[in-house]
Parts: sequence; C-alpha cells; structure tokens
Amino acid sequence: MNMANQLHRALAAKILRYVRTSGLQAGHHLTEASLSDVLGTSRGPIRAALALLIEDGYVQQMPNRGFFLGNVIAEPTLPAAEQDASSDDEALYLSIADDRLMGNIARTVSEPDLMRRYDISRPRLRRILTRIATEGWIERREGRGWSFVQLIDSVEAYRESYELRQMLEPAGLINDSFKLDETILSRLRQQQVMVRDGGWKSLSQIELFETNATFHEGLAQMSGNRFLLGTIERQNQLRRLVEYRQTLNREQVRGQNNEHLDILDTLEKGLRFEASQILAHHLGNAKNRKARSAIFESAIE
Repeated sequence: MNMANQLHRALAAKILRYVRTSGLQAGHHLTEASLSDVLGTSRGPIRAALALLIEDGYVQQMPNRGFFLGNVIAEPTLPAAEQDASSDDEALYLSIADDRLMGNIARTVSEPDLMRRYDISRPRLRRILTRIATEGWIERREGRGWSFVQLIDSVEAYRESYELRQMLEPAGLINDSFKLDETILSRLRQQQVMVRDGGWKSLSQIELFETNATFHEGLAQMSGNRFLLGTIERQNQLRRLVEYRQTLNREQVRGQNNEHLDILDTLEKGLRFEASQILAHHLGNAKNRKARSAIFESAIE
C-alpha cells in the first residue's frame, strides 16, 4: 500500500470514529462538505476515504443522492480476520503512544528498531506510523527514520497548557466576533449526548479524546478568531498522548461530559458570559484534577 492509500485509509478510520462518537445511525446522509468541515480535510481525500468505506461495506453510494451509512456501522460485516487486525492495530497504536509518553522510545527512531521492539512487519508498522503522522505527532525524516514531535510530557507542561487554555477559551465565548453557529452547536450536542447516554463507558480511549477535542475546538471556532482556533487545535495535538491515559478514568470522563452539556445549554440560552464562567471553572477543575505527576508514571492504577 502506497503512502497516499495509507493516508486515505487513516482518514477512513477517522470518519468511522466520528460516526461512532456522534451516534449516527444507518441511513444517515454523509456529505463531503460536512465531513470536510468536521475533520478539517479537503474534499478530495474525503472522497477517496469514502470510496474505501464503500469497499468495506460501511457506506453506500446512491446515484444522484450521495453517501449514506449502511447497517454495518452497528453490525460490521468485515471478515473476522480483518476485524482482529484492526483491533490489534489499535492496541499497538496505543502501546506506541504510551511508550513515547513514558520516554521508552527515543525521539528519533528507525523502522527496524520499531519492528524489533513490537515484533511486527514493516507494512503494518508503516500503516500505523502513517496514522500517527496524520495526527501530527511524528514526522518522517529527510534521510532515514522518523522523529516524534515534542508533545506534553511533564506535569509542568501539562499545567501550563491548561493555564494557556484558561486564558483563551473562556474569552473566546465573549469575544465581539463570537457567533452562535447552530450547525456546530448541534454537532457538539449530538456527540456529548452520545457520551452521556453510554459512550463514556463504550467508546475507546481515542474516541473519547477526539470527542473532547472536537468540543473545545467547536467552541473556539464560534469565537470568530482564527488564531484562537489554531491555538486550541495545537494544544489538542500536544496533549493527545497524555489525554489517552486520562480517558482510562471513565467516571472522570462522565463528569467532564456533564460540564460540557452545561456549557452548551447555557450558550443556547444566549448567556455567553455565564457560559464563559462555566468554561473557566471547567478548565480550572480539570487542571487541578488531571495535571498531576502520577499520570506520567509508568503504571497507572
């Protein structure tokens, strides 16, 4: 599989995670425009990823009507071997994420080193590294090998990230250019309701992180300030690995979800200042609860 196909496959997996975290049902109309907006990707790659999902049986294309989810979202029909491979890839991906967070993998690595460490084939390794590259936490070196991007890897950096977000995110809700976008608001609510109604227990670590990141990016997008949005997107990229560990605490996820819904309820009432205060309190609580040294230790109870 060449690099372009690997990127499209990674994007297809991201579309499926969006479908799951949003609780979308069979028959839901998927448009290139909406997926492009949600995933921050141009329509060309979205179209290629949808073609792969059609091949896999996850999506159907209706002449002159577009793309629709099939029943296989709820009941996958992929061969068992392919489902097992996908599950194994997810486990390996999380192992690499955790090893990197703990400093068990050097910042610069070669493919042979990783193949030996995880006892995997080169094609499988490249498939996973391509996914990691699309998420922005590894880059291919000009010569040989790969380099991990510097991410949040200490309690001090984690705390500083939260402090920056405390300064910016609440201010975005009371910014003069803030505009309540019903489409964004509906999408955020759909995801948060799905988490409330059982997703906090059933979604994967990655899906829970992406749902959280989407929520905060959605609020930043409505601020009307592109630089605020870019900063929050970057912070989400930096905190990805440590947040994977945080999602293991499902009761904590449940509490955060309740606060997210409270913020959305308050915004819908037109109470932006009050929503800003709730968001500031939400981020402050999260910093105090989550930015602790134990999260960077090798074993999490």
